[in-house]
Amino acid sequence: MKFIDLFRLIFGNLGRRKARVALTAIGVVIGTSAVVILVSLAIGLQKSATDSLYGIGDLTQIDVMPTYGGGFGGGGGPFMMGGVSVDSSQLDQPVLLTNSALEQLREIPGVKVVIPRDYLNAGVVIRYQRLEGGMNIIGIATDDLSNLGLEASQGVTALSRGTIVIGSMIPNNFYDPRQRPGQEPPPPPDLMDQQISMVVFKYDQNGNETKKTISLRVAGVLNETGGEPDYSVYLPLALTKSLNEWANGTRINYNKDGYSQVIVKVEDANQALDIADQITAMGFQAITPQSYLQGINSFFVVLQVIFGGVGAIALLVAAIGIANTMAMSILERTREIGLMKAVGATNRDVLSIFLGEAAGIGFIGGLGGIVIGWLAAQGMNVLAIVFLANQASQQGGPPPSVAVYTPIWLPIFALIFSTLIGMLSGLYPALRAATMIPVNALKYE
Repeated sequence: MKFIDLFRLIFGNLGRRKARVALTAIGVVIGTSAVVILVSLAIGLQKSATDSLYGIGDLTQIDVMPTYGGGFGGGGGPFMMGGVSVDSSQLDQPVLLTNSALEQLREIPGVKVVIPRDYLNAGVVIRYQRLEGGMNIIGIATDDLSNLGLEASQGVTALSRGTIVIGSMIPNNFYDPRQRPGQEPPPPPDLMDQQISMVVFKYDQNGNETKKTISLRVAGVLNETGGEPDYSVYLPLALTKSLNEWANGTRINYNKDGYSQVIVKVEDANQALDIADQITAMGFQAITPQSYLQGINSFFVVLQVIFGGVGAIALLVAAIGIANTMAMSILERTREIGLMKAVGATNRDVLSIFLGEAAGIGFIGGLGGIVIGWLAAQGMNVLAIVFLANQASQQGGPPPSVAVYTPIWLPIFALIFSTLIGMLSGLYPALRAATMIPVNALKYE
């Protein structure tokens, strides 16, 4: 039998029993729409969570810290660090981020750049005209912050002697120390290309305060990132080093003492976890946002499977309905089956017809379920975004971009799955029809 003839015969048979086919297909519609809605919800939650993480951290960045001896493993046995098994006996001695260690990091395949940085470990106040404020001061060993993937909304990202680059939220940290009660607070100042004074202070053993004032020019203001750069002031590492030496009263030798932190930028975000594992195997501590992203994705994959399984239960009930409908159809059409075999239809032809009818019911139900599921998912997405946007505005956070998301592969998968469920449900009735003896079928009343 030709495929086109088989196709016409199948849908012709389904068309003769419209009410029964429609009632049977409703179960498939419910199951398919449940799968589409629930999996879309899980994917939307995953997308919203990962989009938030992209705003918090650079996925191509690895923060590397030295490892100091003691306190690991407890007994010299192996333990897990960053997903790598490390022998704690190897960590009895500190593993420092010296300049030679930095060269080893640069030799790792996939590493784009290795940049040391350090915090200003002293009391500090930044003053501009009548205003002052406290900031997070970071010294960075690069002449341009664009090497860290940062961009400027004003000015430049280049660092030079006597200049600083500030985060987008730094102007909001300024206040008027002479402000009177009830007086309107001053607006955030425009610091671009302005001279500011950085007052660094320390105390001796007797509690006496010593101050050092440095005049610096704001060379650039960074774009908002939603992370640490927004609240940080960046200046050359050499200046931070000299101020830390002044505050602590000791000289800093990076070849001997190492850096407190190093930023490793990788070429591809997909390599971040593997490179972080290699760095951990070298004895350092490596932290990357990719590890958090991996944990989030693993959680939501499990959630998708659970939600999809709930919808699949409805499809299982629908499969029982399809099997029942096909079994009843065979009883009603026994003489028709005998007649088909008498005029030359083979077992394969009869099997194909009844399997095709069962698959057709699954296809029709799956198509209806996809349409209903997609429309319901879009409605849920609009309502959820409105609700979450109101919550975000009250809490001061950014509004979500999506709450329920239906990727293109999901409707295709749902349609194929529902059709396959229909075919499998009709397999036993179709085998019964195909193996009927023509004489017995023609005598059936």
